[in-house]
Amino acid sequence: MTALPAADSPAGIPADVLAGSAQTHTVFNQVPDLAHYNLFETDATLRTALDRVGGGWHAETLSTFGARLGQPDVQAWAADANRLTPELHTHSRTGERIDQIAFHPAWHELLTLLRSQQLQSLPFAQPRAGAWAARTAGYFLQSQIESGSLCPTTMTFASIPVLRKEPALFRDLEPRLYAAGHDARDLPWREKTAILIGMGMTEKQGGSDVRANTTVAMPVRGEGRGAEYALTGHKWFFSAPMCDAHLVVARMGAADGPLSCFFVPRFRDDGSKNPILIQRLKDKLGNRSNASSEVEFRGATGILIGEEGRGIPTIIEMATSTRLDCVIGSAGLLRAGLVQALHHARHRMAFGRLLADQPLMRNVLADLALESEAATLLMMALANAFEQADDDPLAAAWKRVVTPAAKFWICKRALEATGEAMEVWGGNGYVEEGPMARLYREAPVNSIWEGSGNIMCLDVLRALQRNPEDGARILQDLARLANGHAAVRAELASLQAMLREPAEHLEASGRRFAQGLVLTAQAALMLAHGDPESAEQFVASRLGRQHGRVFGTLDADSGTLLRIANRAWPA
Repeated sequence: MTALPAADSPAGIPADVLAGSAQTHTVFNQVPDLAHYNLFETDATLRTALDRVGGGWHAETLSTFGARLGQPDVQAWAADANRLTPELHTHSRTGERIDQIAFHPAWHELLTLLRSQQLQSLPFAQPRAGAWAARTAGYFLQSQIESGSLCPTTMTFASIPVLRKEPALFRDLEPRLYAAGHDARDLPWREKTAILIGMGMTEKQGGSDVRANTTVAMPVRGEGRGAEYALTGHKWFFSAPMCDAHLVVARMGAADGPLSCFFVPRFRDDGSKNPILIQRLKDKLGNRSNASSEVEFRGATGILIGEEGRGIPTIIEMATSTRLDCVIGSAGLLRAGLVQALHHARHRMAFGRLLADQPLMRNVLADLALESEAATLLMMALANAFEQADDDPLAAAWKRVVTPAAKFWICKRALEATGEAMEVWGGNGYVEEGPMARLYREAPVNSIWEGSGNIMCLDVLRALQRNPEDGARILQDLARLANGHAAVRAELASLQAMLREPAEHLEASGRRFAQGLVLTAQAALMLAHGDPESAEQFVASRLGRQHGRVFGTLDADSGTLLRIANRAWPA
């Protein structure tokens, strides 16, 4: 007996045929998410550098932290915090001005993770040899997972040396700044167990030119350091407005008065809200999990920090630390992009072979690996310099001169490298469901924040002008590290010749000098501390042929390229 077609089948097509046609293909050759891996244990360059500069005592903690960061739930927090962005609530239901910011719970989970590692205070809370390197390594690991939560962490960290100079205030701040926990409650800072500190410098008319600021501070009570003032004015980039207090630059007494620095809490000591009115949140390209804002001060209470009229030097002290964090954060983006590219290439087939087995792709991956390794070595060398700077003139020279040069170069390389890593993924990297689009959007902020490229290069030259002996110290140290390598020796001679040029010509060549200084420093560090094969490839590509702006142009055989990539992240 012949079965009749189902009554609702179009054109009389049997139901079993229709059911089968619903499946047109099977899913294969798609790359699984990178998860369940240890960010610390898989990074030989980081582990070796940590030991070398005295931070090995922190390795076990970093290993536990690295394993936690590689778990899917932490990666989901990062995605959620950037997709479900902060919301500003200026008023309560009944009309009171509250200026509160609501965050997705994932944001608070990320901050809890950061605080558990004391990344906002480690060298100050645990002052021992290698503490700067230990904190740098932890910050580097978290930056590979999520960047927005690093902003208030960095500012809090940078505020500590400034605030420690105010003993009366710091006695109450210290336990809350050093706390290994996160307190999300919107309360006066004295009622909290842990606090965050932000910064307020930039105004509409000034940008990087803080001397153009017009916010005015009028005296209210007391004189000198610790006196109370009322601030009136605005800030164009106020990061991050949910912090418990901010260090703010304002003019003393009049629009043309001297610039000073003030501690401005969200709440006054009587528990009332300090009149810091959030006008709006910035709709940013990246760093979307973190709130940045425009604010007005309408007689906001501020406490004078430091000496009157010394606001710029006070803020510069903070900026030096935040610039180091820009270097670390961008080095973290380089590492994250490299690892994602390697993971993808080792799983994705094209034209009958894994991408990782194809010669040109191997060249790209190896080149990205060299860039990441050199950035990591420089990052750790700078961390060590920050720790030693008070007692060692060479370390102080590295801190003053190489930090802005590294911020200039490594932050720019992160822009290019994250784009290249996205290209390894192809179209899959361009969609928001994966991590590559967020990595790429994050990359520009470190180049812009705390001084864009030209500012950094000019700061390099100013540092050398103020301390002419610094240049000689650094170049001699690089020569020592390179152990007479011909290419490094030639680059050092070129840098020395540039320093003898007229000031105006040298300023016009500031980017070329800063780039040359960083590449020479990275080459010397690779020769001194890296794998010899990788070091020679770095020197040949970056110095010997003045490496251009395209990854994948190494002169090396396939075996060398494979070894470089495998050393970066074991297959």
